[in-house]
Amino acid sequence: MVGSVEGVTSHSYPNGLIQSTNGSVEEKVDELRRIFGKADGDPLRIVGVGAGAWGSVFVAMLQDAYGNLREKVQIRIWRRAGRDVDKATAEHLFEVINSREDVLRRLIRRCAYLKYVEARLGDRTLHADEILKDGFCSNMIDTPLCPLKVVTNLQEAVWDADIVINGLPSTETREVFQEISRYWKERITVPVIISLAKGIEAELGPEPHIVTPTQMINKATGVPIENILYLGGPNIASEIYNREYANARICGAEKWRKALARFLRQPHFIVWDNGDLVTHEVMGGLKNVYAIGAGMVAALTNESATSKSVYFAHCTSEMIFITHLLAEGPEKLAGPLLADTYVTLLKGRNAWYGQKLAKGEINLDMGDSIKGKGMIQGVSAVKAFYELLSQSSLNIYHPDENKLVAPVELCPLLKTLYKILIMREVSSEAILQALRDETMNDPRDRIEIAQSQAIYKPSLLGQ
Repeated sequence: MVGSVEGVTSHSYPNGLIQSTNGSVEEKVDELRRIFGKADGDPLRIVGVGAGAWGSVFVAMLQDAYGNLREKVQIRIWRRAGRDVDKATAEHLFEVINSREDVLRRLIRRCAYLKYVEARLGDRTLHADEILKDGFCSNMIDTPLCPLKVVTNLQEAVWDADIVINGLPSTETREVFQEISRYWKERITVPVIISLAKGIEAELGPEPHIVTPTQMINKATGVPIENILYLGGPNIASEIYNREYANARICGAEKWRKALARFLRQPHFIVWDNGDLVTHEVMGGLKNVYAIGAGMVAALTNESATSKSVYFAHCTSEMIFITHLLAEGPEKLAGPLLADTYVTLLKGRNAWYGQKLAKGEINLDMGDSIKGKGMIQGVSAVKAFYELLSQSSLNIYHPDENKLVAPVELCPLLKTLYKILIMREVSSEAILQALRDETMNDPRDRIEIAQSQAIYKPSLLGQ
């Protein structure tokens, strides 16, 4: 069932900027409609697939900006039906509602407030898709969104979509888009897909290489890679929706990325564009690996600034080393990669996961999908990067040992995270032992090895 949504005429931001819905906003919609060849009376159909924190916020921002132009653009989001909201979450949601006068008035006006009262009392069970229609993401209860049009039938959501926003975790992307491909068999036009997913998989044959979400979508649907883009940046979903100033980058074919960058740009959310799709996408997955370790170090050292800086030096040197393996021009990625890493270490869910593991508040048997947080993408990324960089076919020369070694041998933090999270051979404390190991090389040495040798392996990205 599709929920209703109230029109938005303008939006004021805490920094004093105002997003108007006439003039330039309508021009941006018209430009995109022309590119898609839309006739009058045929709205541009934008559908979000997956309703995690970032996927929900992304669609909500589009709804805020363009939702009143109903004859020109239609915006909705798909999520699976039937997931219950537990009583503790319902109680907290009720507190959030009553702490925000604007939200409280909106729910009363929509005759939706009573169900939250009943849920708080335990007289009613709420569902995640139900509360999303009222603007509440189950992974981000403390940040109310605008009301969204929610569709729980995947075929109904995507069959005629012009733009599909992939807000799914990388671990679910292939399966869902394989199902979507069945609904697109009779399509005449080819949709455009923007993937927000940050995660990778490894395939070890016939040559070891990385598989990214955009590649999964391409293989699952047959949609040409020219019509699939990646959007990423140093962004925390709740802060972006609360109008904190943010940057992002949309990567892919020039035909689509230039117009989409203009369409997505808002006063508080600046979107640049770049043609290097896969490398930026892989970098988005790489920073999640080391964010888990950063959370562990923070928890185990009682937030010691010194220990965290030591970890940051070593983890960024490993990331720079890996970037030299993956990219012919790695220096071009340094700024975006470090920015994305920095924000993830500060406040991302992967760092949170590492902290909770180290404190014993969660355990590995709970899996990597945590209630109220969603999928912890860094766990599967640790496995993928370790398996790839362990392959002897990728061996590089180690000057200190005067022999060829697998790249992972120069990444002690990655090896330790693999032992903790995947093999479960050691506890979280092992990450500190790795940092304090007297044989640990100066981070600068690792970067010098990467810069002094031609270690770029284009096969890693399937090139």
